[in-house]
Amino acid sequence: MHRYSILLILFLFTACKKDLLHYKSVQQLDAHTTTDRFDRILFVNNNVGFIVGGQRFANASILKTTDGGFTWNYTTYPIAGKEIFGIVASPTGILYSIGFDGKLLYSADTGNTWQFKQMMYLPYTDMAVIDSNHIFLTGGSSFNSGFTSILDTRYLNQTYDSLPYQLNRTKFTSNSTGFTCGYGAALKSVDAGHSWNFLQVGGDNFTGIDVHGSEMWMCGYNGGIYHSTDAGSSWEKLRNGNDLTLIRYNLQDIVFKDSQNGWAVGENGVVIHSIDGGHNWSQYDQFTSNGLMCVSICANGDLLVAGYNGALYRLNVQ
Repeated sequence: MHRYSILLILFLFTACKKDLLHYKSVQQLDAHTTTDRFDRILFVNNNVGFIVGGQRFANASILKTTDGGFTWNYTTYPIAGKEIFGIVASPTGILYSIGFDGKLLYSADTGNTWQFKQMMYLPYTDMAVIDSNHIFLTGGSSFNSGFTSILDTRYLNQTYDSLPYQLNRTKFTSNSTGFTCGYGAALKSVDAGHSWNFLQVGGDNFTGIDVHGSEMWMCGYNGGIYHSTDAGSSWEKLRNGNDLTLIRYNLQDIVFKDSQNGWAVGENGVVIHSIDGGHNWSQYDQFTSNGLMCVSICANGDLLVAGYNGALYRLNVQ
């Protein structure tokens, strides 16, 4: 048995070396902090973008760029004082961000100034735009509890529904259709988030979701990659995170540029890439040991990744 274990380790090591990809360049950007964790990236156009995060019980921070993500300004918001986990832009241009314990910040001037509103004291994880007047929010605490909430942005009132598990990510593709995923479950709504149906996919803590029309990808913390071509009606597991012959990844976010080219990021600075729609994945050179929580594609095709301890990098992958 010991002999076979050694052979398996050697096989995995050889596979890692064989498939390793190389960046054209890696640029560490000045995040103005070494203690905050960054959780979400949002670009409202090719030049203006935001990154939100902080420290769960101590700080709310927002980075802003006006040059397409090359340089960033950093601001903290003591009035909120808790880590920010989600940010969205409504069709009317108003920005909303949600933090731990219901700390809501919103801006009507492209993030130059922010107003504060205390919402329900809940562990929020993400938010998505339903329409001009409604935002969908998710959250929870691992396998213990979870929730969905709809925020009426006209009056900043909200409804609430409980769940037995945490939801991590949510996306709406129209005023009626939305998707959300979390601990062992993915769900779909066709009535603007008022009711949800389980999708036939499971077996992971789903941490990232990317939707392009009827085509969807999800990643899981256990390293799984999942794909649907029919708006979530059926799913194929493209990467089995529990396969002992594959490298072990703890993934946090996923993004696809088109139907073939995608990237996923996760713990220990991992960045992986697929050129065949997610069926096969190769890992890039490691440039940081910090966990990466979010990834976005810049206007010029560079990747922007961010995460723990102020990690913020621009990657030339073309």
